[in-house]
Amino acid sequence: MDQGTVGTIFTLVVFVCFIGVVLWAFSSRNKKKYDEAANLPFADEEQDKIKKDNRES
Repeated sequence: MDQGTVGTIFTLVVFVCFIGVVLWAFSSRNKKKYDEAANLPFADEEQDKIKKDNRES
């Protein structure tokens, strides 16, 4: 095997891995997890507001 063949095989393996990651990331099975993770920064603000309201009561 020469260097060109090894480079080609490596490129194909990396490309297949990339496609696998893209399919995994955009699969509908993960949508709920990603939606929850996307809203995490806002959840802290809501909890802080609830704590502040409870202290004022």
